[in-house]
Amino acid sequence: MKFLEKNVGKTDRIVRVVLGVVVAALGFTYLAAPLSYVAYLIALILLFTGAYGTCGLYTLVGINTSEKPAEKPAEKK
Repeated sequence: MKFLEKNVGKTDRIVRVVLGVVVAALGFTYLAAPLSYVAYLIALILLFTGAYGTCGLYTLVGINTSEKPAEKPAEKK
């Protein structure tokens, strides 16, 4: 598996974006300064991986939740 190859599926991407927004909102509203910075970093990572569809940790572990491309039918001669 190549680095920066799409390895995050549609449902996984939606969950990541929603969680990123929730974590960022928690950082803005409820958390104090040291923890809010950690929340912003986590939210940024979740939003980035959700937007681009690639996860470095998935690449290292070998996980791929993206849809497999449809196989081309064999050509008739």
